[in-house]
Amino acid sequence: MYHLLPAHRRVTHIRGQYKYGTMGEFKVHRVRFFDYMPTAIRAMAFNGHTERLALARMDGSVEIFNFTDHYFQEKVIPGKDSRSIESLCWVGGRLFSAGLNGEIAEYDLENLRPKYSLEAYGGPIWTIISNTQGTHLAIGCEDGTVKLFEVLEENIQFERNLDRQKGRIISLSWHPSGTQIAAGMMDMIRVFDVPTGHAVQRLLVDRGVGGSKSRETVVWSVAFLSDHTVVSGDSAGKVQVWDGHTGTLVKTHLVTKWDVLALSVSKDETSVVAGTSEGTVIQFQFIASTLQEQDKEWVRTRTFKNHTHDVRALAEIETAIVSGGMDTHLVVRPLLEKFDEKSHASGLRKIHFPHRNLVSCAKKAGLLLFQFPGQLELWRLGESDGQGKPGDSLPLKRKPEKLLLLKRKGEDHISCSALSSCGGWLAYSTVSSVRLYRLQTDNNNISITKVSQLPKVLRSAHQLCFSSDSSKMFAASSQSSVLVIALNQSECKYVHTLKPKSGSRQPIHLMTTSLNGKWLAAANSDCEIHVYNLQKLKLHCIVPIYGSCPSAMGIHPTTNNLTMVHADQQLFEYSIVEKQYTDWSRKLQKQGLHNVWLDRDTPVTHVTFNPKNPNQVLLYDMHMFCIIDQSLPLPDQKTQFYNQMTLRSLSEQERPSHLHAFKICKTFQDLLCVSLLDDQSLVVVERPLLAITSQLPAPVRQKKFAT
Repeated sequence: MYHLLPAHRRVTHIRGQYKYGTMGEFKVHRVRFFDYMPTAIRAMAFNGHTERLALARMDGSVEIFNFTDHYFQEKVIPGKDSRSIESLCWVGGRLFSAGLNGEIAEYDLENLRPKYSLEAYGGPIWTIISNTQGTHLAIGCEDGTVKLFEVLEENIQFERNLDRQKGRIISLSWHPSGTQIAAGMMDMIRVFDVPTGHAVQRLLVDRGVGGSKSRETVVWSVAFLSDHTVVSGDSAGKVQVWDGHTGTLVKTHLVTKWDVLALSVSKDETSVVAGTSEGTVIQFQFIASTLQEQDKEWVRTRTFKNHTHDVRALAEIETAIVSGGMDTHLVVRPLLEKFDEKSHASGLRKIHFPHRNLVSCAKKAGLLLFQFPGQLELWRLGESDGQGKPGDSLPLKRKPEKLLLLKRKGEDHISCSALSSCGGWLAYSTVSSVRLYRLQTDNNNISITKVSQLPKVLRSAHQLCFSSDSSKMFAASSQSSVLVIALNQSECKYVHTLKPKSGSRQPIHLMTTSLNGKWLAAANSDCEIHVYNLQKLKLHCIVPIYGSCPSAMGIHPTTNNLTMVHADQQLFEYSIVEKQYTDWSRKLQKQGLHNVWLDRDTPVTHVTFNPKNPNQVLLYDMHMFCIIDQSLPLPDQKTQFYNQMTLRSLSEQERPSHLHAFKICKTFQDLLCVSLLDDQSLVVVERPLLAITSQLPAPVRQKKFAT
């Protein structure tokens, strides 16, 4: 797609005077041909003890977000073609899913893969829940059965069926006592007595009005409260409140012409939120409807519109409502009454992109590797020999070119990939295998050769990277260990396993190597960063543990200082050689980062350096990229932070007094990658959110003007 491509552009935002140490001028490859497309959110489950949100997508992938650490996407379990996830639930720190393939799966959250899956023999499974005691799971099946499974130490075991019903079981909710289960079906809700397995109540749900009266009503979601109130959401657009003791309807709220797809109850059971296929989230609260009345009832209080499409999944947590659906992004909507004053934590947050890199850049060769779940694309950047003034689009003498489309083997989706700096090696991993390829480019021709004999120890990897001279590949393996693989023209061989002394079992999510080939740094989701000496093949040091997870890191090409950015936006620089924080880092921590920097709501996902200017560190998040010039003074809280426009308008005499270390560029849209090539040109990979939205199916209802 070239019509969006002003492919080479000098950017006015990053123009400056070299003598004052500002950013300098770069030729920019503005790339918009990575058609990254996230899939719809299908289910979510929140673990109140660990503050982790598990989220399942339509492609069968599962993401874990740490809500105590700025909603950082801590782990991703890649999808699989045959895996269908309709529902998720936590039991303690264990995560289970069930789906329309008829299987229940438990996940290994250390090795980021399903631990096991078992056939339930009830046809497609629509829902899975656990009792509050954590001893049993219940699933709702297509064949009309509610099946109970006992949760054992290592797995789960089928125990029994409750009374079989005519028609599928769509939704379930366990009463907090564990003695009853409410089941949403077609046109009705059944309440089961768990000890006997018998159905003790039948609540008949009205069909819609008019033409929809002939259609069955699907009870998409139910919630069973401590006082035996049952709340239901259905396909006729109703949220209904029932007395579970008597089976009578207490209240009906007609909230949409379409479907109410999801419900979630607050921990104290005073609030229920409902998600609709119009993209709205509606809150109901258990309050007195007027000031004079003492009796409380369920009253509709607020409507939130943060989605364009179906809201399929909801979780009401202590301070926020979390929602997701067909429009692919996760929304965290803080409940403002839970905050004493307006703060960063009380701001609305939308998570659109993964908190890790899907783009690899071969800096020496000018190649880009794009990672999709099912394939990899290798592109060669275009070229321009035109000259122009800052802000100009330059004519192309060679267009960008897709050199290779590499489809993965098997059903397992790609979990990570890497391209060597010289463009000669390409590797990717799934949960079941690693594949390594030798690339050779000759003028316009490219040849790819699969390395057939891989060491047996190289079974799968959480992360992959190559040494800067392409002589070694590093694969993050289980229990935070790193496999070192030596490469030559036609083969590879296992050299060593680097193991942390901490004994951490958590997966590595970041790896980076030094230009001189001596150092490797690896970060895991226990917030540990281990630095290994690759010449001695042993652990060199552990960076002092900071409580927020590292989201990006890089080793400086000349000083070998390690720059780390964390999920809470804090920034550190650590001297690997001296095993201590640098003076610049201590000064930064003492003064504190600017509030504008700390209030950003997307994490930095990449750190790189300008080899021509050792003082410059480059990093980016979804909305901006930044060049930190360590030779300039740090900004204090009174400093205007986004001051590039101001600088350009000042005279040369005034300019030095306004300079500070953080140079921020917000010229580009929705960034997936920013990297500096060896020829000093900048690669900026954009994926405008509008391009993603335009590929979504039409929403069920599009509001007309003034209606």
